[in-house]
Amino acid sequence: MDNEQTAIRTTYFSIIGNTSLALIKGFAGFFGNSYALIADAIESTADIFSSLLVLFGLKYAKRPADKNHPYGHGKIEPLITFLVVAFLVTSATIIAYESILNIQTPHKVPKPWTLIVLGSIILWKEISFRIVIKKSKETNSSSLKADAWHHRSDVITSIMAFIGISIALIFGKGYETADDWAALLASVFILYNSYLIFRPALGEIMDEHLYDDLLEEIRKESTKVKGVIGTEKCFIRKAGMKYHVDLHAIVDGEISVKEGHDIAHDLKDYLRNKIPNLGHILIHIEPDK
Repeated sequence: MDNEQTAIRTTYFSIIGNTSLALIKGFAGFFGNSYALIADAIESTADIFSSLLVLFGLKYAKRPADKNHPYGHGKIEPLITFLVVAFLVTSATIIAYESILNIQTPHKVPKPWTLIVLGSIILWKEISFRIVIKKSKETNSSSLKADAWHHRSDVITSIMAFIGISIALIFGKGYETADDWAALLASVFILYNSYLIFRPALGEIMDEHLYDDLLEEIRKESTKVKGVIGTEKCFIRKAGMKYHVDLHAIVDGEISVKEGHDIAHDLKDYLRNKIPNLGHILIHIEPDK
């Protein structure tokens, strides 16, 4: 299975999980008198829409290169990541606003059984995070990474809710708003995670150099091709799940133009075979001095 298909299947997994959890949290929060759980449900609802965005982005990024997009459509991924971050920030803002309102509104202590619901949710969302973040690394998908961090932010809000409800149940009257304070604190964590997701996506859209390990691998593998003496400049930029490379290869300055041309093609084919994540590879031949 190729990277694109793996990423798409992983996103379907997120959509199904988020939909189920949004319903469970919403009902549990309403009947269990927990505003933290209701806030959690709001975030999971936002997660559904953000996962749908990720799915759209991944499918769009699969489109082959055309006349207007000679490097393909991979740049849609960081753009989708920006939208996912916007959903995160929006959900964090809503959670913070609702928490502040609820802190000022007298209400009942949450039901003890809501802790069982939350414990199950925390376990499931952490498993989901680990699955999706693993797939994002395997596929080099920035939008899938953002989707994974949605799961982790859900874990954080659920842990905060668990702590808040526990405090309210243990200390009783006067501590009814503990889960609201927990939800407010969780919104701060979500905003921080939003920045962690946003920063690398911004670097990707700006063609920032963030790929030292890949650069070293390309240089090392290039010298294994017959006729390549060494490498000079090497520029890497990411688009979707592919890395586009501009590489200056050093060859014997006495060989013919055709021989240099053949070496460039051999090098390009070798790198594509050796490092499957590479997209367009432009080889510039430099004479040995």
